[in-house]
Amino acid sequence: MPAPLTLTRHGAVARLCLDRPTLHNAFDAALIAELTAALDALAGDAGVRVVVLEGRGASFSAGADLNWMRAMAAADEGANRDDALALARLMRTLDRLPKPTIARVHGAAFGGGVGLVACCDIAIGVPEAKFGLTESRLGLLPAVISPYVIAAIGSRQARRWFATAEIFDAAEALRIGLLHQLVPADELDAAVDRQVALLLKAAPFASADAKRLVREVATATDADRLDHDNAALIAALRVSPEGQEGLGAFLDKRAPGWVE
Repeated sequence: MPAPLTLTRHGAVARLCLDRPTLHNAFDAALIAELTAALDALAGDAGVRVVVLEGRGASFSAGADLNWMRAMAAADEGANRDDALALARLMRTLDRLPKPTIARVHGAAFGGGVGLVACCDIAIGVPEAKFGLTESRLGLLPAVISPYVIAAIGSRQARRWFATAEIFDAAEALRIGLLHQLVPADELDAAVDRQVALLLKAAPFASADAKRLVREVATATDADRLDHDNAALIAALRVSPEGQEGLGAFLDKRAPGWVE
């Protein structure tokens, strides 16, 4: 069987490509396991500073593979729970990856494909892309991906799209916050490259740790503790080697050492 995922490296940029084009890059257990393992490896790779997630063929990811769904429908509740936990681990691994991530979105992004988009830090798509959280048509719900989709589009929007399973277009995905940018198909790679270039100009630790800061601020309930933690963070960053280099480069009117 061909590998369901390919990894390529270009300097500090890693590109993960879902590689099941004849099945519109639909999920199955093998793809979930390989993608999780690849993300785990990239998390610990100091040479990688940006990760781009994309799909080969006509679609980004059209959700669950039909044969996988058939097998899980025949399995017992315990097996289904284990299977769902594997998908949950994938989504959390991508969401918390200590590298900035970019979703390059074209074609269909349904179900778990929407979850992947929501877990990435930056999502760029084309006007022809289609999206859907279609689980309720099957008597299911997008439960595993729901924390990330709700974080991306908000609870009010999620209540609509989770319940109706309606397909929506890229303009709507942009409006509700699932996508950050829409560009013509022939400009998609250039738009992704622009974001990569911006991320490579940012300090490695700062760009990688930005999502953790956002998550902690968004979920904080103790304002005094939050002020203390944020003050401690900025103080530590200012005296860190990266902070010293960045401040020194700014004051000296030169490029910092991490800019290639």
